Amino acid sequence: MALKSYKAPLSFFPSGGFTPPIGHRDPRPESDARLAPPRVRVWGPFPRWQEPPGCLGGSVSVSGTRIRKWPLRGLFLSPAAVAVRRGRTVMAAVAANVAAAAEDREPQRENVPGLESQRRQIENGESGRERPLRAGESWFLVEQHWYKQWEVYVQGGDQDSSTFPGCINNADLFEDQVNWRLKKGLVEGEDYVLLPAAAWHYLVDWYGLEHGQPPIERKVVELPSVQKVEVYPVELLLVRHSDMDTPHIAQFSHTDSVDLVLRTAREQFLVSPQEETRLWIKNAEGSFERLCNTRVTLLDAALKTGQVVIMETRNKDGTWPSAQPQAVNTALEEDEEFQGQPGICGLTNLGNTCFMNSALQCLSNVPQLTEYFLKNHYLEELNFCNPLGMKGEIAEAYADLVKQAWSGHHRSIVPHVFKTKVGHFASQFLGYQQHDSQELLSFLLDGLHEDLNRVKKKEYVELCDAAGRPDQEVAQEAWQNHKRRNDSVIVDTFHGLFKSTLVCPDCGNVSVTFDPFCYLSVPLPVSHKRVMEVFFVSMDPRRKPEQHRLVVPKKGKISDLCVALAKHTGMSPERMMVADVFSHRFYKIYQLEESLSSILDRDDIFIYEVSGRSAIGENSREDVVLPIYLRERTPARDYNNSYYGLMLFGHPLLVSVPRDRLSWDALYHILLYRLSRYVTRPSSDDEDDGDEKDMEDKDSMPKPGHVAGGSSQDSGPEQAGPSSGVAGGSRAPVDSSPGPSHWPQRARRKHLFTLQTVNSNGTSDRSTFNEDTHGVSFSSQPYIAIDWEPEMKKRYYDEVEAEGYVKHDCVGYVLKKAPVRLQECIELFTTVETLEKENPWYCPTCKQHQLATKKLDLWMLPETLIIHLKRFSYTKFSREKLDTLVEFPIRDLDFSEFVIKPQNESAPELYKYDLIAVSNHYGGLRDGHYTTFACNKDSGQWHYFDDNSVSPVTENQIESKAAYVLFYQRQDVARRLQPQPGVAEPPASPACGPPPNSEFMDVN
Repeated sequence: MALKSYKAPLSFFPSGGFTPPIGHRDPRPESDARLAPPRVRVWGPFPRWQEPPGCLGGSVSVSGTRIRKWPLRGLFLSPAAVAVRRGRTVMAAVAANVAAAAEDREPQRENVPGLESQRRQIENGESGRERPLRAGESWFLVEQHWYKQWEVYVQGGDQDSSTFPGCINNADLFEDQVNWRLKKGLVEGEDYVLLPAAAWHYLVDWYGLEHGQPPIERKVVELPSVQKVEVYPVELLLVRHSDMDTPHIAQFSHTDSVDLVLRTAREQFLVSPQEETRLWIKNAEGSFERLCNTRVTLLDAALKTGQVVIMETRNKDGTWPSAQPQAVNTALEEDEEFQGQPGICGLTNLGNTCFMNSALQCLSNVPQLTEYFLKNHYLEELNFCNPLGMKGEIAEAYADLVKQAWSGHHRSIVPHVFKTKVGHFASQFLGYQQHDSQELLSFLLDGLHEDLNRVKKKEYVELCDAAGRPDQEVAQEAWQNHKRRNDSVIVDTFHGLFKSTLVCPDCGNVSVTFDPFCYLSVPLPVSHKRVMEVFFVSMDPRRKPEQHRLVVPKKGKISDLCVALAKHTGMSPERMMVADVFSHRFYKIYQLEESLSSILDRDDIFIYEVSGRSAIGENSREDVVLPIYLRERTPARDYNNSYYGLMLFGHPLLVSVPRDRLSWDALYHILLYRLSRYVTRPSSDDEDDGDEKDMEDKDSMPKPGHVAGGSSQDSGPEQAGPSSGVAGGSRAPVDSSPGPSHWPQRARRKHLFTLQTVNSNGTSDRSTFNEDTHGVSFSSQPYIAIDWEPEMKKRYYDEVEAEGYVKHDCVGYVLKKAPVRLQECIELFTTVETLEKENPWYCPTCKQHQLATKKLDLWMLPETLIIHLKRFSYTKFSREKLDTLVEFPIRDLDFSEFVIKPQNESAPELYKYDLIAVSNHYGGLRDGHYTTFACNKDSGQWHYFDDNSVSPVTENQIESKAAYVLFYQRQDVARRLQPQPGVAEPPASPACGPPPNSEFMDVN
């Protein structure tokens, strides 16, 4: 149907955009502002055929003909149904549709507000520009020129004014019409205005938006101390670690989380849900940094527009591509081809790190903890803001180890990254010194707990005493308070509850508290006897020193040691003196009243026979005991070789000398007699040869202050030991010139050695001797050195004979230790003890510190119980390792007799435990080696982990004297972790069924 000069209004759906002319007016301004999509009303005649391009509201112009937007008026036609040519409108193809629409649709009319009402709605009110910013709300950008035109239009008050702004057109705000990216450097108030969502929708309804243009929606973000509309979001360049040259541009708000960036990258690069990924950022200087905490915002992570974000995907073998140097790529490919039993993986010893490897292997074989990490549950619970934690780094490092060990692609792995992290957060583990596996285990459990603590902000909790309340009430309150501050997989798995009872010895006040624990440190029954090895030196020069092994009380005295030796030698204890010999000198000479605890097992203890009337010091009435050192002259490195040094050698002696024979000549002959077993007397020929020098020297007799053949000065090459603890006067220097003036004259002989007064370190000391007509007197404890010339020592001193000794029959004696049951250790743990003086308890009733009695009881046990056997004993004076064999059950360790909480008799498995891992320590205190026995959670087979070596073992090899830390799993937990019914042959024991027969390996 063709119509000439058709002037009735036609409504049609818009399709294109064009600029409206000015001139034609619509006599009917009413409109429904809410109808979408908007329609336009068209007036003819038109000068030529043309399909009027559409506009989302507003007015358009076609060859001088005014087209205005009036939705919901007249007929509803699409632009394709309207054509105009030389003043005629053609509608033949859609006449039926027009009629049907007119008949079936009832017009719904709402008035467009007046201009003043529009101004108030846009400028003021809750929906206007004056609305305060609220975080998370959407605001829209409107081009400044259009908005100013709109303001002029509404202020004019004439809806038919030529200032009508037309469709909202933001073209000047975009860089291009393809990506619709905003121009850089736009300024609010100069280039654009911001409108809240309601005001924006009003304007779009009233005037429309230029076709094809997207609305410029921006969010209000809450920045530190201010809220603002985020006009420019963050544009990040997302790349894969395997393809750094193909970036993908993505926009994010500053308030978006890093996790959204990770999810966007995974979607963009089509990563499967099973694969684990993490993000890195590339800094301006070219370095890379991990985005560990994905819960923080981009603003907190300091991400900026244009920054490169790298997504890394974990390898199948549990490693990360970025953690492997390029040099080992070939080895990694070989490892990926290797497929072994998950969990059967060794750990390389980095240098005295066997203690760390042992603790890690034990913890890795705790089933529920390992599953927690393998299934990535830890990622949701990483606590990066805990001031007591390690910012998630320990948990992530341990997770990497678990994933590698349980990937089945490694025979062994190198825990270098984990070792570095541990040393960073615990300085005691820095370097490569040997440490205790239990100490590392304690640190690791605490670090994992704090890194995975679900409590992000710990509240203050006041600890309350029982104050007479029922135990169950107090225990429940204590556990709830503990969980309010500590809630993690470590608490779920390893934490139990003690009952601690303290009783004041004075007032009888009883204090009951319930305290959480992570492991039990149980003592071993300690023998009250001690085996000590000593050397007995007789006064008879013909007898060689005898080695004895003596059994003495652990808390005994030196006199007890002498009594024990007297039983072997028949010598009276009163004729014995005990000394510690170190580096050819006396480190200490003990008094009979001193404690044996001051003697360490590694000390060289000599017990000397002295005369029954001997004593030390000037004031003694009988014989005097002289400590004797042996020294040899050695040419010093001096430019003229005129200086001689003195070197200590051999074993020192304690010699009894009668006071009435205390002269240098007599002392020389006494010492020559005591050394006669290994010192040869000069023959008559040697005496005839005579040293003319001796004949010429009036003072050829050895005496203090004179050393034949050289200066009396000497140097002690050895380290100076502490001063002797022998009784006898203080060291007061005496100003006297030693030197005999009227010793009896006699024929001179050639002397083998000379005598020199020295101090306890073996260096010369002239100030301790006086000489008179009666002989020699001492102002303090005397020490005498026998100085040998090298030639004389070589000729007359038999070093082999001097070092010889014999073993007494008692040396073969071994103190047998009966094996101890683990239950005995637990009983000892729960017995009453008295607090030590260093750790008193403050009694609230007495208002003072008291040495109260303390008793610990087990109230609630964890899913996995760690039992630490206290094999290492440390006191003020001694340290020892107890190598007692502790017999522990592999299955059915029953704690029902130790748990005092009212028990559920219908569930006995709540108190029965099965062994899953053992940390072993071989060796002593100063050196040793740690290994592990562990049961694989999948196969039920026991294995022996010795650093990077792993081998299967049988259950009868597990129990040994080396057992140090035991891991037990509760039977109900093991049953819960077992495969569902239908799986053939579930293991007989919770996590460890009877292992198949394997080649026997002696690990003891």
